[in-house]
Amino acid sequence: MTGEITAQALVPEDFIAEKVGEIRATVGDGWAINALSGGVDSSVVTMLGHLALGERLRTIFVETGLMRAGEAEEVVGFFHDLGVKVEVVDAGEEFLAALAGITDPEAKREAVTQTFYSSVFGRLVRESGAKHLLQGTILTDIDETVAGIKRQHNVFEQLGIDPEEAFGYRILEPLLQLRKEGVRKLGKALGLPDGLFARIPFPGPGLAARVIGEVTPERVDTVRRATQVLERLLADVDAFQYLAVLHEDRVTGMSRGRRDFGQQIEVRCWDSVDARTASPTRLSFDLLEQLAREMVQEVPGVVSVTYNITTKPPSTIEAV
Repeated sequence: MTGEITAQALVPEDFIAEKVGEIRATVGDGWAINALSGGVDSSVVTMLGHLALGERLRTIFVETGLMRAGEAEEVVGFFHDLGVKVEVVDAGEEFLAALAGITDPEAKREAVTQTFYSSVFGRLVRESGAKHLLQGTILTDIDETVAGIKRQHNVFEQLGIDPEEAFGYRILEPLLQLRKEGVRKLGKALGLPDGLFARIPFPGPGLAARVIGEVTPERVDTVRRATQVLERLLADVDAFQYLAVLHEDRVTGMSRGRRDFGQQIEVRCWDSVDARTASPTRLSFDLLEQLAREMVQEVPGVVSVTYNITTKPPSTIEAV
């Protein structure tokens, strides 16, 4: 990496030609594996790898059990229309088992990281004979990890970890010079449909990053249902990102005139350019009331809905 390329300075055609050439030169006559999550970063990397290697790129969507409802089907459909074959690997039981009993945020992220890179992809790479994994790490991931703000699951060499020694394969990261705005500009140039490259960001650890406390199948289901309501109601809001967070403690509510103990969902909606700083979107109170009403009605066990109005910093976009 030779330094940041801002979105304003980015010439997509030149960047694409350079990175396609680098991927071809590095992989040579071999194979590479691409971890596709359906987010803008991994989608752009998928297209760069596809242009560089064609059928010598094996694109895999890992169903971690921590994804949004219908995520795998939607992502596979997007890339089918682009002529890219995507394999879906179901590893949900492995991820949920690795997260069982863990409540510390960093420990949860580390559990997801080790399961993804050592267990799941380690096995896939060994079976395929590939020596390289393509992934969409961007500059903001590096900055936040090195600064100690939050350990991003896809950062290794900057922490002194050699992926080839740790996992048995080399990781290629063609987007390291870009931030989110530049990646989206690149997505347009690569011909990605608006519905894909303009998607709301989704974290590498999936819904585990939106469950405060232990990640269980039941708690993931709660935040998944809350996310469905949120994304439906905020679909037309011009925001950088929005998400639902499940809090750990039960809170006091009322049901049928009696005291009830249930779950609390925190809603976050952000205005930002590159995720380094962010401010809460000024949603109308009518919309906030609708969010609370429909979330309580449609998500079993939820009795309280709050809205985060703290800027980043001191807050962060994701909760965990």
